[in-house]
Amino acid sequence: MSTTPPATPDLHADCANCFALCCVALPFAKSSDFALNKAAGTPCKNLRQDFRCGIHAQLRDQGFQGCTVFDCFGAGQQVSQVTFGGRDWRSHPGTAGPMYEVFPVMRQLHELLFYVTEALSLPAARPVHPELRRALAETTQWTAADAQALTTLDVGALRGRINTLLLRTSELVRAKAPARKKNHRGADLMGARLAGADLRGANFRGAYLIAADLGGADLRQADFIGADFRDTNLRGADLRDALFLTQAQLNAAQGDAATRIPASLTRPAHWSS
Repeated sequence: MSTTPPATPDLHADCANCFALCCVALPFAKSSDFALNKAAGTPCKNLRQDFRCGIHAQLRDQGFQGCTVFDCFGAGQQVSQVTFGGRDWRSHPGTAGPMYEVFPVMRQLHELLFYVTEALSLPAARPVHPELRRALAETTQWTAADAQALTTLDVGALRGRINTLLLRTSELVRAKAPARKKNHRGADLMGARLAGADLRGANFRGAYLIAADLGGADLRQADFIGADFRDTNLRGADLRDALFLTQAQLNAAQGDAATRIPASLTRPAHWSS
């Protein structure tokens, strides 16, 4: 890898500059999220020759809700335009296998960059900032590596090191919350009735919030890394300053115009008005 740290890549998906890698490289199984089975490395039947989705405007109506939830954090365009220099898998079939292998690795790197970048924006986490900046530089360096180097990366070990820093960040930030900090880390809260609850500073890391009712709940400064938000009711909930909340999590949930979300995220189009 180069000794000159590259600029931090864009962490927002830019489908126009991606070769539809999420529609080809990744597998999916017939379920409530997908209308059919698809093997890894096989193009989705809805993918057009120009790398665009043929049913993009009707994905939810046609049983592909999972596609509307997925977020690559910008890894797709990074692999397509940087790692493989704009050579697509259709015109250059030899790139297909390596490209599909690298894409999941790059997605994890970009997800880590998303979390580290957020942690660096939090004043309460200032004691951890020097280590976070080093983690940012190392991870950014990996995003600029070539395909061969990326396939050798122990991304699990990198995640483990960074997760330690994110845990410390979470503890520092949540300590500022005025409410009693509830620990729901890894908890099974499927269908839980938590409407209107004061959950400021709560730990929801890895929690199963599937179809839980969090309507009107105060979720500021709560940690949501890895939480499952499928069909979670967030109508009227306050998620401002929520920690490590992603666009994919919001996309999986149900909300409305009264749901307050972080300024860095976008209100999903399917939420009620």
